[in-house]
This record gives sequence, C-alpha cells and structure tokens, in this order.
Amino acid sequence: MAEITGTTWTCYDSNTMTQAEIYGRVLTELGEKDPRVVGVTADLANSTKIGVFGKAFPDRLFNVGIAEQNLFGVAAGLAKSGLIPFASTFAAFASMRAAEQVRTDICYQNLPVKIIATHAGVAFGQAGTTHHCLEDIAIMRAFPNMTVIVPADGIETANAVRASMDIPGPVYIRVGRGFEPKFHASEDYGFRVGKAQRFREGTDLTIIACGIAVLQAAEAAKLLAASDGLSIRVVNMHTIKPIDREEVLAAIRETRRILTVEEHSVIGGLGGAVADVIAESGKGCAFSKLGFNDEFSVVGYPEDLYSHYRLDANGIADAVRAIMGRDFEEDESWEDEV
Repeated sequence: MAEITGTTWTCYDSNTMTQAEIYGRVLTELGEKDPRVVGVTADLANSTKIGVFGKAFPDRLFNVGIAEQNLFGVAAGLAKSGLIPFASTFAAFASMRAAEQVRTDICYQNLPVKIIATHAGVAFGQAGTTHHCLEDIAIMRAFPNMTVIVPADGIETANAVRASMDIPGPVYIRVGRGFEPKFHASEDYGFRVGKAQRFREGTDLTIIACGIAVLQAAEAAKLLAASDGLSIRVVNMHTIKPIDREEVLAAIRETRRILTVEEHSVIGGLGGAVADVIAESGKGCAFSKLGFNDEFSVVGYPEDLYSHYRLDANGIADAVRAIMGRDFEEDESWEDEV
C-alpha cells in the first residue's frame, strides 16, 4: 500500500488512528501549504483533534470557549477576511445548537467555512441523547450552498478534507468519534465530491450506503452471495449533497431494487435524498430505507447500537431479503412513460 500523499504516516497507521486524528494530520498538512487555513474550536481541540493543527500553528487556532454559536460567527468573520476556516465541534452542536449561525452567517453569505463535525450518529452512544446526532444530514442538506460529505472511514476523511479546499462555499464533513474500522485500502480510489464510489458490482439489488454503514453493506453483500446466491451492488454515496443522480438512476435501471443504509434518521438523510431522485425520475423500483426510525436512540456503546438497530451486516442482509421477497414486476416496460 502506498504512503498517503504529503504525510509522514501510512495506510497501515490508519488502523490505529481515528477519523478525527487523520483529519487533524491532514489539516496540518494543508496549513503548511496554504497560510489562509485557520482552525476554530469551542473548547474541544483535543476531542475533535483539531488541536494537532494548533500545536503546529498556535497563532492560527482560535478557541472561543464553550460557545458553539459564537464558534460559527467567528468562523464566518475569518472567512470574510479572506481566510479558510476549519471549524470543528461535535455534530450535535454544529447542526442543532448553532443551526441559525451556520445557516445565516455562513450559508447565506456562501462563505468557505469547512465544518468538521465529529461524534456524529451514535458514535458517542454511551454519552446519551444529548450527544447523539441523527438529524444533522437532514438539517445541513436543507441549507442552500452547503455541500454535505459523509466519509466511510479515515482514509476517505483525508480525501474529503483535501477536496473541501477546492469548494468555494461551505462544506459539512460528518465523521464519527473514532475507532471505526477501515474500509479503503488506500486513498487512491478516485475520490471526487459528488461522485459516488461503486465498490461492488451486482445485478439483483443495490445497497446505497454512507459513513460506517458502507463497510457493513459490503460485508452483507458477501454474506448474501455465499448464503443466498444474490448479486448485490454496493455504492458508497459519500457525498449526500450534491448527490450522484446518475449512480442512483443506474441502480434503478440495472437492479430495480434499492436499499439505503445510514447511521441517521430515515427522515431527511441519505434515504430521503435517494428517494427524491427516484421520485423525480418517473421510474419504478422496489425501495426501502434502513436507519433509525422516528425515535431517539437508546443509550449504549456504538457497536451494540448498530446491532440493536439492525445496521450491522446481518441486519442489512435481512433487509435485503425482505426487499427480494416483494411481489414486484421486474419486466415492466418504461417505453410509454413520460
């Protein structure tokens, strides 16, 4: 495996590094190349790993204290001054406590503030409902000008952070608490914002997943091939907005069955974005969303919660079997459709 470009650590090291730690390293790398890069934290420099950047550039990291609304107001001001701020805090605080500041101060002015939201989903499951975040994708994708990226692992986080520099407006990058297993072997797989990664080919059904669900979807596809003889396509939809419409349309045409999987509410997240594309296409397919239903998560360790809510490989496999069991007219012609 090749060394990750521009850093002094390799893909082997990523086995013991969290997404946030990789983000801190990559941000430091970007800071060395571009003096406009600055960091902003709300007293969570260590937890979000932006402190790595602060150690390298102490005069370019600003700590506003436990004041998340102020965090994004300051970030907006820095951006208006010609800088490129990376603002990092927990996802629950970025998307809910400071939603108005993100919307009005940053998105309304289309400023190049890069929001690195850590501890997303139930990654901090044992901390309870106040620190769970199952609503942020829905909130952020509703804001005009906002790009929303949900990396599958630390390597993809590195690619997303680098790519965010080329986006002129705001970017929301959603990562976990850390300790999530690695999905990619190296960074050289052609990451592009807005372009999904088709990880596995298949003809019976397409699983479209993001974040930690991508690895579980891939494991489910292998399980189903061995136990049920099913050919399952797996798509890593790392960019939720703008979504890769062509990849969704290809899944409709070529597999006619789609399952979305996400560590997020089934309302307004990846599943909602994919459903929008399906509805607008005028094409029919068997479709289902797997995630957290209209409820708050129970408290527990992340791995236990993934199993409890059937977001692990076994749960995904059962959801696929349920769709495959539906009475669906696969040979329906679309020739006369508008």
